[in-house]
Amino acid sequence: MIHNIAVENIKCGGCMNSIKTALMKINGVENVSIDKDTETVTIDATVEKIFLINALSKMGYPEKGNNDLLKKAKSYVSCAIGKIN
Repeated sequence: MIHNIAVENIKCGGCMNSIKTALMKINGVENVSIDKDTETVTIDATVEKIFLINALSKMGYPEKGNNDLLKKAKSYVSCAIGKIN
């Protein structure tokens, strides 16, 4: 099943790398693609969409409209990790 999730805080390739790496570790996730311009994460997975939304939010990339200062801070950490890896 294909899930398109519009998220907040995708700033660069580091963010995209962190998102893809983390989501690909989830059992049932087959493929992840990210459009930085529209901040849309497209996930081909057999898991529930809410599970994927929660995983993204924990990394600092909440669904559009659900952003806050803590999630923004988390996204900077995820971004930095993505740039290192």
